[in-house]
Amino acid sequence: MYTGESGQDLHERIQVKICGITQPEDALVCAAWGADAAGLVFYPKSPRFVTVNRAAQITSMLPSHVTSVGVFVNESFETIMETAYHCGLFAVQLHGRETPELVEKLREKGLCVIKCLYVNGTPNIKEACQYNASSFLVECSTGVLPGGNAKTWDWSLARQFAKNHPTIIAGGLSPQNATQAIDSARPDAVDVSSAVESSPGKKDTQKVRDFIYAVRLCNISNQTRRIF
Repeated sequence: MYTGESGQDLHERIQVKICGITQPEDALVCAAWGADAAGLVFYPKSPRFVTVNRAAQITSMLPSHVTSVGVFVNESFETIMETAYHCGLFAVQLHGRETPELVEKLREKGLCVIKCLYVNGTPNIKEACQYNASSFLVECSTGVLPGGNAKTWDWSLARQFAKNHPTIIAGGLSPQNATQAIDSARPDAVDVSSAVESSPGKKDTQKVRDFIYAVRLCNISNQTRRIF
């Protein structure tokens, strides 16, 4: 698990988060192929939205080495904490315009907090110093919904940021471009959703396997910070 202090807990490979899981069997498939984290989306407008009860069912089936991450957009402290408690979440990912104060309050409760920042949008990666987050997820800010919206972008724009912060990159990642994205940004972890699906919220076993395999083949010249 990430310690919350950059460089204190190191890992020997790029970590993988499979996001937008809606079915217990998909969570087990992702875990079996080596995913480090499973993302559960609590944003009602998302096609991958899960109820608290369904999420709790999924997290109860995850093996201990797979981190459960709840994804929230502009939710209140109380709602996030209630959901985290009910579902047994280890981490929360904040994908809206959450305040630095909210990040701090959640960390004080023992949660690992991943704050989403954008290279071309708000909140911007230039604002990272305002947030005492455990780590940052970096995207480009394209599309209608919060998240990558399956759009590829210039991942090298996150490279300098990733040198100084625990970083996950997302947005447009796939089995075909995972190597390029990692070589460009040199992140600690990657996050994928739609590229490993047969339909929104339904993961495809072959695509999950291919993505994780592609990430595992990437050569990294130094140890990464552990995120999950």
